[in-house]
Amino acid sequence: MKYLMFGLMFALSLLLISCTKEIPANKLCSVNSDCVPDACCHPKDAVNLNNAPDCEGMMCTFNCEPETLDCGQGEIKCVDRECTAILK
Repeated sequence: MKYLMFGLMFALSLLLISCTKEIPANKLCSVNSDCVPDACCHPKDAVNLNNAPDCEGMMCTFNCEPETLDCGQGEIKCVDRECTAILK
């Protein structure tokens, strides 16, 4: 019986570990303000401040490209410690 319980606990531990999603270092965050767009023009995703793109001297069009954060089509949030673009 003791070995059966140990085996079940071990299997459960493996299951929990394998279900944990690893977050890439460039997307780690604690709060929403840790996150920024991943591109200077027509961003589709988000990264943390340490990996923000250098947009100095960059010129973008004023187009509202579909499936991007352009023109209020989405927002950036820190969700489960990961910078995420939430598109509307």
